Amino acid sequence: MTDSSQSDDFPVSRKTTVRGSRHLAREKVLQILAAIDGGDVEIDVAFRHVFYRQFTFDPKDAPEGTRILHPDEVHELEADVPISWSNDDVEYARRVIAAAINGKESSTELIRKHAQNWEFDRIAMLDIILMRMAISELLSCQEIPIKVTINEVIELAKRYSTDKSGTFINGILDAIIEELKSTDSIKKSGRGLQP
Repeated sequence: MTDSSQSDDFPVSRKTTVRGSRHLAREKVLQILAAIDGGDVEIDVAFRHVFYRQFTFDPKDAPEGTRILHPDEVHELEADVPISWSNDDVEYARRVIAAAINGKESSTELIRKHAQNWEFDRIAMLDIILMRMAISELLSCQEIPIKVTINEVIELAKRYSTDKSGTFINGILDAIIEELKSTDSIKKSGRGLQP
């Protein structure tokens, strides 16, 4: 619910609803992981902001980690349209985010290992976050085919990162997947996913 003082600053339309999808959930997971990467924003705050559009426009002296966007920035993002999510998509997002947070060090080491010809510090941070997200989905979502994960992450890279990010990420992830398969770390189950 929006109180009248907040609606003056942020006129939310609420006239239409966007239906959530797995593709959109991946996009939102990327946005959340990027928001929390520096450690300045709490995960629950980021999740409410990005997934449920529950914006908190607290005063400037609000506790650290509770404020992400100013109302004028939200208008630019067209974030006033609510999203209707299925329980499966919310569960997927929470699972991948948790896996990405818990596996941040190990996935970063995998990326570093397989990006030997690149100076790690010069790799776009968004590319690193996308690869961490892909690794997390590969390891935590047994029901999602490897090709789907790779294709979706490459599409997100094309949309949000540099022109060459898709090709770069694809090459690094191919090498990482081979290593994860060789150690039997990727386990896929379900129709059409078992060897």
